[in-house]
Amino acid sequence: MTPDMPMMPMAGWIAAWWLASLLVGVGLLAFLVVALVAAIRWLWTNVPAERAQDRALTILRERYARGEIDREEFEARRRDLSSG
Repeated sequence: MTPDMPMMPMAGWIAAWWLASLLVGVGLLAFLVVALVAAIRWLWTNVPAERAQDRALTILRERYARGEIDREEFEARRRDLSSG
């Protein structure tokens, strides 16, 4: 290489390589963020039915303990929850 040879073609390749690397990195980061958000939303909304039923029984017991419902209503609702 002589001093009078232009360095522009090599500089252009370096700039293109840097830009491509930057875009791939940003794209990968965006993909990871979207995947993480999707996984969290899926886990949050897909509560197993068993846990949901346990929560319903807990609320029913609390209402019975506070006197909001009588024993007959408590038993009827408990049977409904355990049958479904």
